Amino acid sequence: MNASRVLVLNSGSSSVKYQLLDMRDRSRLAVGLVERIGEGTSRLTHSPAGGADREWTGPVADHDAALKAMAAELDRDGLGIDSPELAAIGHRVVHGGIRFSEPTVVDDEVMAEIERLIPVAPLHNPANLTGIRTARALRPDLPQVAVFDTAFHTTMPESAARYAIDVETADAYRIRRYGFHGTSHAYVSRETARLLGREPEEANVIVLHLGNGASASAVRGGRCVDTSMGLTPLEGLVMGTRSGDVDPAVIFHLTRVAGMSADEIDTLLNKRSGLIGLCGDNDMREIRRRIDAGDERARLAFDIYVHRLRKYIGAYCAVLGRVDAIAFTAGVGENAAPVREAAVAGLEGLGPEVDPVLNAARAEGPRLISPPGARVAVAVVPTDEEMEIATQTYALVSDSSDLT
Repeated sequence: MNASRVLVLNSGSSSVKYQLLDMRDRSRLAVGLVERIGEGTSRLTHSPAGGADREWTGPVADHDAALKAMAAELDRDGLGIDSPELAAIGHRVVHGGIRFSEPTVVDDEVMAEIERLIPVAPLHNPANLTGIRTARALRPDLPQVAVFDTAFHTTMPESAARYAIDVETADAYRIRRYGFHGTSHAYVSRETARLLGREPEEANVIVLHLGNGASASAVRGGRCVDTSMGLTPLEGLVMGTRSGDVDPAVIFHLTRVAGMSADEIDTLLNKRSGLIGLCGDNDMREIRRRIDAGDERARLAFDIYVHRLRKYIGAYCAVLGRVDAIAFTAGVGENAAPVREAAVAGLEGLGPEVDPVLNAARAEGPRLISPPGARVAVAVVPTDEEMEIATQTYALVSDSSDLT
C-alpha cells in the first residue's frame, strides 16, 4: 500500500494522547496530548518533529472537540488527518476479553463487543469507545484498528488463566485472569530478545512493567504464559495507588466490621492503597528522597514494594524453568536504579545479577545492567506502546488487500 502513516490514539476518560508515525522508517511526525477534557482549563500540548513545541489552554468540551483540536494542530504542520498518506488509525483498547487475541479492524460488531466488556473495564473501555466513535466520524473511510492491552496474554494456558472458583459462575460472568499492559509486554519481550541477539521464539523473558500501574509477565518463546494482573488491573504487584494481591476475605471483613460499601472498598483498593496508602506518596523519586532523609514509613513502603517484586520474579523463574533475561521497563523500571538493584539482590542463586556501575549509569535505549557472564541477563528496555500499536495496526492493514 502507498499510504504509510499511522495515527495512534490513546483515549482516556478526560484525555487523548496521540502520535503520528511514518512506518516506512518508524519515525514520529508529531506527538501530543489533550488533557482535562470537559473542563474550562483544558490543555493541548503538541510537538511536531523538527519544529517548536506548541501549547494552549482553554475549554475542550468533549472527545469530539479534542480530536478536532488535534486535527487542527496536525494541519498546521501539513500532516492533516485527511491526508492520503494516512493508512489507518490505531486505538489502544484496554479490555478485549478472550475473543480479541489480535489487532482487529473495528466494525459495529467489534464496537458492541468492546461495549459488552465495560463491566470488567469500567474505567477504560468507555473512554476507548468514545475515541473510536469520534475518529470514525472524522474519517469514516479509513480503517480504525483496535489494539487490545489484553491480547498478548490470551496465550496463557487455562491453568494460569483460570481462578479456582465454580466453573459455571466464572463462565457466566467472564471471571478469569486477562492481564493488562500487553502491548508493553509484547514490545519489551521482543526487544529484550533482540538485545540478547536472539529471535523472540528463542528467548524466555520475565518482563517487569513498573509505572504507577505495575505488572509482571512470564514470556516463553515470545508467548505469554503467565502475568500478574487478573480480571482487572488490581491484582498482582504493589502499585502507585493499587494494593495488588490481597486476601479476598479482606473485602468481607471490611464489609462486616467496618460497614464499608462495595464502592468504598473499590476506591480503597484502587485509589488509596499501594505506595500512596502505605506512605502517602506514589512517586518513587519522592519515596527515595524520604528514605535518604531517614523516613521509616517510606522505607517500609519501599520494602513491601520490592518484596512483592521478588516474589513474582521467583515465581516466574519456576513457571519458565529456564530464564534468559529479566527486563525492567516503564517509568519506575527504566529510571529507578535502587528498585532494580533491590529487586534482584539475593536472587543470585537463580541466576540474575546486577552490576552496580551499569545499573547506576544513565543511558538511552535498551541496555544490559548485568555483569558479563551472568546466567540470567538483567536489562533495562524502554517501552514504546505507541510504536507497538502502530506496528500492529500497519501490519494488519498492509496485509489486508481489501483495505489497501
